[in-house]
This record gives sequence, structure tokens and C-alpha cells, in this order.
Amino acid sequence: MTQPSSTATTRLNKRMAQLGLCSRREADEWIARGWVRVDGVPAVMGLQVGPEARIDIDPKARGQQQQQVTILLNKPVGYVSGQAEDGYEPAVVLVQERNHWAGDASKQRFTSQQLKGLAPAGRLDIDSTGLLVLTQDGRIARQLIGEDSGMEKEYLVRVSYGNIVADVQRVLPPAQLARLRGGLNLDGHALKPAQVDWQNPEQLRFVLIEGKKRQIRRMCEQVGLKVVGLKRVRIGRVVLGQLPVGQWRYLSANEHF
Repeated sequence: MTQPSSTATTRLNKRMAQLGLCSRREADEWIARGWVRVDGVPAVMGLQVGPEARIDIDPKARGQQQQQVTILLNKPVGYVSGQAEDGYEPAVVLVQERNHWAGDASKQRFTSQQLKGLAPAGRLDIDSTGLLVLTQDGRIARQLIGEDSGMEKEYLVRVSYGNIVADVQRVLPPAQLARLRGGLNLDGHALKPAQVDWQNPEQLRFVLIEGKKRQIRRMCEQVGLKVVGLKRVRIGRVVLGQLPVGQWRYLSANEHF
């Protein structure tokens, strides 16, 4: 007797995140508020759904989502990207009206409500500067730091080689540059290939699609380089541009990572 084939199911909040509707946390909130229906029936927490399930979202959820903000900050040295640690302040404390960049083309007005649930989508070391994304939108967070994210991140990295701080490009063996592009390991795992080129004789340009803790500094150490300064200038298609250090702006409606 032939057994009926079983259809693999997925927890509803995970399925909603996979479809790009929202984050898992948002999904749980929407389900709790009665804003989600599956095949016409109000969803309950923990529901398992098949791939063919029809998921309908209440317009109230969409309205809430449209009010969520994403903020681009040029993080200075001395601030941590996430939770406060070792006496250092988190970068989110800089998101204040007085630090809002005058050159921001967005017509959004800053309110304290925009700080609720605002969290960094990725890390940037305390001694690094540049583009840090803070968002209330779980869809953007998943796009940037989700387990299946392959988002490019570009960095300008000033380096020294031993006692040499000028014209480092001339003295670094080409084989070491090749190792930076592919062949290094961190924490027992092979790193994904990286784009690494000289921007000028003292500065390298890195483009990575992963973000292990202090990855660039540790990569450089393995080839005899010391990082003197590190700045992130791009995430996906969004660039730091002219945003001054310590100031922030909104991600505009026509910008996409």
C-alpha cells in the first residue's frame, strides 16, 4: 500500500521572514494582534504551514511597517556598534536631532519614537569608522545580516608593514596580497574569497561578503600587516558618501541595499 507523501512544513513566523514579509519578531507581534490569516483562518502562535499556504496580512501591519525607519550613521572611533560594553557607549546614542546631517535629502522628521527597536544591522569595531546601519525594519536586518545574506561590504584600510608606514605597496610581497584575496582561515574555517586591491600605496580596498569579528584586522595580521585605520564606505548599493563623522541620515525611499 502506498503511503501518502508528507509535505514539509515550516513555522509561520519563519515562513513569513523567508517570504520577505517581515522579521520573525514582527511576525509574532502581528500574529498576536490578529493581523495574520492563513488560508482565510486567523493564525495562532507556533502554527506550522506548508509551502502552498496562503498568508494574508492586515493593512494595519503594513501601515506600521511603513513608519519604520532605517538610519545610516558615520560611526566615529570609540563607540561600539551594539550594546554598551566596558564603559563605551553604543553608537545609537548619536542618533539625536543635533547630529542629523543637514545634507539629508529625506523629508522625514526625527521623533523619539524612531529610537524604539532601533538596532544595528551588523557590527563595526570600536576602533573603526564609517557606515553603520541602524534599523527598525526586520526585513532590512535580515537582508544585511541574515544567515543567507551575501551582501557586499566595502572598506578602506590604511596599513603598515613592520616599521614601514609609507609606500607599503612597494614592500608587501605579491604572494601576501594573493593570500588576502583567498586562502586564509579564521577560527578554524576557510574565509570566503575577498576582493583586495591597493587604493593608494598605504591603503587597501577590501570588499567582503562575510563579517567575522575583527575580520580585516585579523586577516592583515596573518600576512604581516597592521591596520592603522579602517573605514567602511559601502554596504550593498548604499554608500557612505559625504556623511560627516558622528552624523546620521535616513535611508531614503529610493535607496535599496
